Amino acid sequence: MTHLLVLCRHGQSEWNLKNLFTGWKDPGLTELGVEEAKAAAAKLKARGISFDVAFTSDLSRARKTCQLILDGLGQPSLTTHRDVALNERDYGELSGLNKDDARRKWGEEQVHVWRRSYDIPPPGGESLKDTAARVLPYYVHDILPAVLSGKRTLVAAHGNSLRALIMAMEGLSGEAIIQRELATGVPIIYRLNADSTIAGREELT
Repeated sequence: MTHLLVLCRHGQSEWNLKNLFTGWKDPGLTELGVEEAKAAAAKLKARGISFDVAFTSDLSRARKTCQLILDGLGQPSLTTHRDVALNERDYGELSGLNKDDARRKWGEEQVHVWRRSYDIPPPGGESLKDTAARVLPYYVHDILPAVLSGKRTLVAAHGNSLRALIMAMEGLSGEAIIQRELATGVPIIYRLNADSTIAGREELT
């Protein structure tokens, strides 16, 4: 028997569209983001997948994506746990800045280091390592027990909080995980063995 865990990054947000660092800021979904979430539901439904429990962050773009997926599956009132542990990485002083403006202010190389290093945080913000330090305990104590108990589990969250989960699940290094791109609104289906190792992985692009 394998256990089902589906991860999905939220649909396109208003700030994704504007090329802004978002972090813990709380813009909504664009029309495209709404359609991406609905499409995610349709892809899951086509595979005959439904859920017993869902987890999402405290930010509206992830919560809305989660709800749209559940609505599309005919499960609008499914038990859903919301927690700041699954929030996006906090970009600190970069939050709200256009990425090109940030490069002009701090330089291309420095901004690249902040975005693509594992353990170097931007000013006043979190590194991916910092993000993992809050995401992984939540995964171990809340999400994984649900999955291993046989509950079909959905996690709708953010690029970096999901990277932290994937790093742990797949046993990747910090250097490897920062190269992993997660598209908005694309479900990633994991089937886990009883010992939490991965039996199968599939992206519904």
